Amino acid sequence: MKDIIYINGEFVAKRDAKISVFDHAFQFGDGIFEGLRFYQRNIFRLKQHLERLESSARILMIKMPWSQEALTEIIVESCRRNELTDGYIRMMVTRGEGTIGLNPFLCTAPGLVVIATTIQLYPESFYQSGLPIITASTRRNAPDALSGRIKSLNYLNNIMAKMEAVQAGVQEAIMLDRNGFIVECTGDNFFIVKGGVLTTPPTYQGALRGITRDAVLEIAKNLDVPTREEPMTLYEAYDADEVFLTGSAAEIVPVSTIDGRPIGSGAGKITRQLLAEFRKITATDGQKF
Repeated sequence: MKDIIYINGEFVAKRDAKISVFDHAFQFGDGIFEGLRFYQRNIFRLKQHLERLESSARILMIKMPWSQEALTEIIVESCRRNELTDGYIRMMVTRGEGTIGLNPFLCTAPGLVVIATTIQLYPESFYQSGLPIITASTRRNAPDALSGRIKSLNYLNNIMAKMEAVQAGVQEAIMLDRNGFIVECTGDNFFIVKGGVLTTPPTYQGALRGITRDAVLEIAKNLDVPTREEPMTLYEAYDADEVFLTGSAAEIVPVSTIDGRPIGSGAGKITRQLLAEFRKITATDGQKF
């Protein structure tokens, strides 16, 4: 790997990848991002990621000058220049350089950063025996304040919950909404299996509509596993037969305990089936390079 970064029209060495301190992404976390995985030179569900990026930009009124075709070529070239066949892509669109005031309409053209690198979010042992997690006291941002469907560069809400997880000696934490319903984890979507039925919190509660989340729901339907998107409390999570998390970086990782309460045997039957089927499509569903 060569640590070559794309930034605002140029491919540069990691040490030279810099943005202005007046960019509103640095000043206020004013920007958006996508995290993508690629497997065997296949960028998994690239089109869906680009569509979600455009939706986030539209909601935040960031006028992106790049077409999907142009972004695809930049992403593909980033992978090639770093001589990677498998890995992770972080694509960030910044508001652009502006003043130290809040007004985003005083900013210049938006910026674009693409990083192609390697990643292993969790040790392989967690995919076999499950990941212990806790419930954070930090509540998820209310969707009527900031929609969780916007992949904003401002991740302070998630970071505060992540701090609680790390201080408790685990790597992930459940985030509840102000009514006590489960929304998602600090960086992953949340699923339970009970009586053979797969359930995940609805996006209207503030959960991100994850690309891997959607893939899992599609795979479950193909396997004739009933699916639901409905609110759930910690009671349903504690009482579940299986629990797992999904995300582009995490893929599908089973949960072994929640707040010290054992969940089934860790990696349950349906979780293992979904993970096996998911890994079958990662090298074919997307953009080859």
